[in-house]
Amino acid sequence: MENFSLPKKGDYPANYEGYLELISDTDFCKLIQDQISDLEKLFSNKTSEWFNTPYEEGKWTPKEVLGHVIDTERIMTFRGLCFARGERSALPGFDQDPYVLNARFGQVPEKLLFEDFVAQRKALVTLIKTLSEDMLDFAGEANGSSITPRALFWIIPGHFIHHLRILKNRY
Repeated sequence: MENFSLPKKGDYPANYEGYLELISDTDFCKLIQDQISDLEKLFSNKTSEWFNTPYEEGKWTPKEVLGHVIDTERIMTFRGLCFARGERSALPGFDQDPYVLNARFGQVPEKLLFEDFVAQRKALVTLIKTLSEDMLDFAGEANGSSITPRALFWIIPGHFIHHLRILKNRY
């Protein structure tokens, strides 16, 4: 399957609503590919200094933002896979700040981070293609709340849009 509808309210916790409201294109695989191009365009003329400088004290650098996006997409993809396969065990939440701190993204070359983002996106698309429509609605529990793979997969591009806007407008 390459395309599937957006989730319905109730398929996800309310705190994800803001990410899902950012989605206007409902061709999932095309959107995922277009976002790779969007990120490549943004990064194409940036200096190493830009990648390593937060927009204000206490904020992440662009490299840390990208690393956070990659980590979040991996976690959301894993959760979606688990629930699509019928996992009944509750999955834990994650605290983004220690993940970013412990990842040491500042030591990772920008090119490698971008390649990692592209690889994660390709893995997401190939996973989606293996799923049937009904698997997208097998709800599971993550971080104490019920959520479906459909919602998890659509949150990924919404979360990306949120952070891309921050990178464009604040850095």
